[in-house]
Amino acid sequence: MLLQRSLLASLLIGAALFSTASVAAQDEAAPSGCAAKRQALAEQIEAAKQHGNSAQQAGLEKALSEVTAHCDDASLHKSREEKVLDAQHEVAQREADLRKAMAKGDQAKIDTRKTKLAEAHKELQEAQEQLEH
Repeated sequence: MLLQRSLLASLLIGAALFSTASVAAQDEAAPSGCAAKRQALAEQIEAAKQHGNSAQQAGLEKALSEVTAHCDDASLHKSREEKVLDAQHEVAQREADLRKAMAKGDQAKIDTRKTKLAEAHKELQEAQEQLEH
């Protein structure tokens, strides 16, 4: 039971990440929002069928039914706006942490804080790209 939940959670996360990457890679004429999520999941389902992966197919079909039942473009847009705000807050926090480390002069902490700030900037950029699509 726990293994099935872990597998389903992994599939849903993978589907969401794949959907996000697919949307970012497509041009303006391509579907966006919930339609893009549904399309990406349908493509993944087809790939799972072709590879005979029935467990993955079942998980993706469940994810598709959830998206179909619960996704609407307005709530998806709001959720993406919230992710951008959260990411902006994280960047601000990481910048403050870096300033503190620089004030202390501890090079190891400065390097760590720079790495964390770069990661936060990357997450912010990804969140902004998702919001645009």
